[in-house]
Amino acid sequence: MHRVALTQTVAMNKELIINSTSGEGVEIALLEDKKLVELHYERGSDQFSVGDLYLGKVRKTMPGLNAVFVDIGFEKDAFLHYTDLSPYFRSLLKFTSESVKGETSWGEDFSRFKNEPDIPKGGKITDIVQGKPEVMVQILKEPISSKGPRLSCEISLPGRFMVLTPFNDSVAVSRKIHSSEERKRLQRIVESIKPKNLGIIVRTAAEGKNTAELHADILELAESWKLVQHNLKGARPAQKILGEQDKTTSILRDLLNDSFQKIIVDDKRLMNEAREYIGRIMPEQQDIVSLYNAEQPVFDTYGITKQLKASFGKTVNLASGAYLIIEHTEALHVIDVNSGTRSGEKDQELNALATNLEAVAEIARQLRLRDLGGIIVLDLIDMKVPEHRKRVLDAMEDAMALDRAKHTVLPMSKFGLMQITRQRLRPEINISTTEMCPTCKGTGKIGPSILLGDDIEKDLTYLINQGHRELSIQAHPILAAYLTKKAPGILGKNMVQKWNSLYKAKIKVLEDAGLPLTEYHFYDRSTNDLIKL
Repeated sequence: MHRVALTQTVAMNKELIINSTSGEGVEIALLEDKKLVELHYERGSDQFSVGDLYLGKVRKTMPGLNAVFVDIGFEKDAFLHYTDLSPYFRSLLKFTSESVKGETSWGEDFSRFKNEPDIPKGGKITDIVQGKPEVMVQILKEPISSKGPRLSCEISLPGRFMVLTPFNDSVAVSRKIHSSEERKRLQRIVESIKPKNLGIIVRTAAEGKNTAELHADILELAESWKLVQHNLKGARPAQKILGEQDKTTSILRDLLNDSFQKIIVDDKRLMNEAREYIGRIMPEQQDIVSLYNAEQPVFDTYGITKQLKASFGKTVNLASGAYLIIEHTEALHVIDVNSGTRSGEKDQELNALATNLEAVAEIARQLRLRDLGGIIVLDLIDMKVPEHRKRVLDAMEDAMALDRAKHTVLPMSKFGLMQITRQRLRPEINISTTEMCPTCKGTGKIGPSILLGDDIEKDLTYLINQGHRELSIQAHPILAAYLTKKAPGILGKNMVQKWNSLYKAKIKVLEDAGLPLTEYHFYDRSTNDLIKL
């Protein structure tokens, strides 16, 4: 599995398209081999993003949940569970208290900080959190639906090649680096250059990097930790201490490698920022950043708008004629695979295998694109051969290997169901690909057409009494036809002829296809002015 996934990563061409939205923020599209796989939004008013550090204040302890609620300035208190306190919670409390007061026992040299004893792994929140202390916390999950943010006290500061974790001296190397020799090399280098009291997690991107590059990354992270200490001094609860990098920079930090072919930006300031950042982390890639200045929107030029319209919605069509149905509930997401009009030349089992293999590749893309999280149940087409089931499972795992979110894929059950859990950090992206009917407003119902003529006649009576004798009724062509067709039982006259005779007036109907079906307007024929009722 690893061999296939790694081969796919190397062979894949990546492009990042950044669309500025007139001062409101940016939209960032990640393309892999011209196919849209991730879509990110960053609004100018975005707050409480994953990774942000806040000075919070405990508001309420919930022994039954083994958790506390913390005020960080959101409309609802944020949730902090015991399992997210981190073993170094007592050290963090001490660090927060002394830093806020500006009376640190370690001065400006954090290596002199003396850690407090670790908290027990399976303890109770009431034994650890006393009263309502102030504590620095990190956003673990953004506010989703009616829930406030979820917090963690296991502070981590991500860099290009490393993740810094204070209050410990451990060094861990990403398991995605498969070479044992490379893992040992990185471990040896980092242990020799890292500052005391700062733990380091070596990211996959560090593979093959030399000591100078790794040291530069550690120094930058150490400076960020110094900035945290500086920002805590004199801070008040609900104050942001350190913000995660903007979406553009964080995506470049996490994803940028030799497979990136283009970074297209339609805003000069953003382009300069991206180029400056890449110049620091990968100078040889700086030239891939370019400014887009054509009249057509950048998302239209690179086919992103078209892909968005085709990829979102309840039904997603596949190239073979098969299709997916994606349903959402409060508890989980369900994705149903249907063979549709797929060619039936092969026998049923092979046709089911081919459809499922095509479907899992698109499903993995949909999970990243929509940022679906929680429990996802796939209703695949039934297959009887165990080897075919294994092939589909392997294909799903390979397709998910490029997903940065933590996930677990379970084998197909005997009912043909495959279960996936996927980490959800942000609200899922949901783009409407339908338009609301201007007449029924999405209800599927329009006003009672039998009474519509009576409504027009009432308005007409009012206008005639106001002295209007020459009128035009502007209406949708269907409504106009209804008013001008001959109605049996009224001496062969249509409704307009009947009104002309009844009111001794000159009334004419004009068609306007731009009007909703049941809407109409009155105009004075002598002045052509709209008459407001």
